[in-house]
Amino acid sequence: MDIALHYGAMLRECIRHQSIARYVLESEHMKKFFDYIQLPNFDIASDASATFKELLTRHKSTVAEFLAKNYDWFFTEFNSRLLSSPNYITRRQAIKLLGDMLLDRSNSAVMIRYVSSKDNLMILMNLLRESSKNIQIEAFHVFKLFAANQNKPPEITSILVTNKDKLLRFLKDFKIDKEDEQFEADKAQVVKEIQALKKENTS
Repeated sequence: MDIALHYGAMLRECIRHQSIARYVLESEHMKKFFDYIQLPNFDIASDASATFKELLTRHKSTVAEFLAKNYDWFFTEFNSRLLSSPNYITRRQAIKLLGDMLLDRSNSAVMIRYVSSKDNLMILMNLLRESSKNIQIEAFHVFKLFAANQNKPPEITSILVTNKDKLLRFLKDFKIDKEDEQFEADKAQVVKEIQALKKENTS
């Protein structure tokens, strides 16, 4: 185990260099992270998760290129194995990382593609129903991108309209422990977007 952690620290040091990070992202090793992150040994899984996050957030242009080229397999794995993991810590880290990736301007094209998928929307709506407030908050930061998309595909609009009453009730009661003006502003905007969908649907 100590050897694995030692090599994990070495790898994170190496991928500070963009060329090495690109090599790892484009290698077959990238797919193995989905296994490593779910290993039963907590220390090794956490170390793998830290390296995974570093690879997907440090070098903006390289990450954007990787996600664009590998969108299908990457997000299929990410959604099914991390966001839908039975492990709370895995889900929490995954939804936080997803928000970090999609909210980064370098990944705007990937973000638009992600929020145009009804399957992705259903996963996020399920995460909003989690008992964990931490997961709910991180899920909200991604869900707001679906609501804010001004070019929603019809199937996305349909799901939001079908669930609008539940969503509006949820958002009305959805609060965080400390005052946060940005959170309240984001929430108000999401409510506005969902209410507007109702008007469009009934006009």
